[in-house]
Amino acid sequence: MTGDYAVIALYIAGMLGVGWYGLRLAKTKSDYLVAGRRLGWFMYSGTMSAVVLGGASTVGGVKLGYTYGISGMWLVVSIGVGILVLHALFARRLVRLRVYTVGEMLDLRYGGRTSAVSGIVMWGYTLMLTVTSTLAFATIFKVLFALPNWAGIAIGGSIVVLYSVLGGMWSITLTDIAQFVIKTIGILAILLPVAISSAGGFDGMSEKLDASFFSFTSIGTDTIITYFVIYTFGLLIGQDIWQRVFTARTPAIATSGGITSGVYCLVYGLAGALIGTAAHALYPDIASAQDAFATIVERLLPTGVRGLVLAAALSAMMSTASGALIACSTTTTSDLLTKLGLKKGGEVSRNRLATLVLGLLAIGIAMIVDDVVNALTIAYDILVGGLLVAIVGALFWKRGTRQGAYASMVAGTVSVIAFMIIDGVDANTPIYWGLGASLVVYLAVSFATPRTDASILSVWTRRLDGEDTHPSIREQEPTSA
Repeated sequence: MTGDYAVIALYIAGMLGVGWYGLRLAKTKSDYLVAGRRLGWFMYSGTMSAVVLGGASTVGGVKLGYTYGISGMWLVVSIGVGILVLHALFARRLVRLRVYTVGEMLDLRYGGRTSAVSGIVMWGYTLMLTVTSTLAFATIFKVLFALPNWAGIAIGGSIVVLYSVLGGMWSITLTDIAQFVIKTIGILAILLPVAISSAGGFDGMSEKLDASFFSFTSIGTDTIITYFVIYTFGLLIGQDIWQRVFTARTPAIATSGGITSGVYCLVYGLAGALIGTAAHALYPDIASAQDAFATIVERLLPTGVRGLVLAAALSAMMSTASGALIACSTTTTSDLLTKLGLKKGGEVSRNRLATLVLGLLAIGIAMIVDDVVNALTIAYDILVGGLLVAIVGALFWKRGTRQGAYASMVAGTVSVIAFMIIDGVDANTPIYWGLGASLVVYLAVSFATPRTDASILSVWTRRLDGEDTHPSIREQEPTSA
């Protein structure tokens, strides 16, 4: 596997080199957190695709295809639909707000005192999202070096933490573009056609597999619906996604680039399911479906090419892990530490330290979690159940109040966690109980409390209309501050 080692080594060296270059670009808070809000169409579309299609979408998508066939695509398709809806309906508004976090948006709309609760929920979501992609590193390094899971997680996670700490969003953006290109070549242009051809094409697969593998609903209608509730809604409100929206140079770039990204996600989801289906036709006795991706790559591809495809998988994992990590860092510093009065030191230095600490924490958690899909489900259940109602209410319902938003976030989050304990982490019920509780409480408390002050709504409306577009002094603060 010398050729594979060489390809992977070049890839890792390239990521670290780009991360070091990003250090020179991250001079202000805006540079470090949102790439200076300067991305054009191609970079925006590529980085948006990279951040949403990570280890769970790649390794997990192939796993679902191996288990259920074509219908294994629905997890990633629901993510793609979320990206399409986000950019068709919300992206222009979000770019105009010129904030850094979901919590800041909620404070702006409701008049403060909501970002602490939303920050805690978002912190848990972004941390678990970092964990899922960090966990997936184990699969790749097991194939390459026969390393135990903990070692693969430590190596992959350390690389992500290093380049994320160095240049923040600029490093992440530049590495994401490289990762997007590698992922497109490795997964879509190489592994997909080779897997289908090796399995005998669609005719050969249909002869070897049960008809259920070619049904779009064999995974279960209730599961498909739940995927859309969790992931489509989750993509509408996640800090990791919003933070990428904030990087767009203009609202028009965000809209067009995001819609392109959404279409790419739909194609990627179908590709992963087909690769998994072909893997089942070729290797029906794999001990764990979690290893389907690594198995088909190891057994099917020649040296060198195998290294490129494994680099593509690493790209998927690293892009999502780094995006979630910077989102977790931003939420920590902007929504949580600020509320505690911890404002000493430069903005960029504080974010770098938070990124380092949280990255090490994510690596530690990943070493004790063993399922990427379950870990992702936990993250999205908490996010959607806790924050969806308050965020959608902020954007579309003027009667919603700060008290209603605050109470709905608490009720939704507590309900989701309670029913995870009662019914199990992989059950479909927690998200529905969480959303139901959040909606009822939001409406009841909002109607029972005074309307939001007109002066607060006036500021909110001006920001949404793009009339208040001047960056703040804090946004321009240099690294050395």
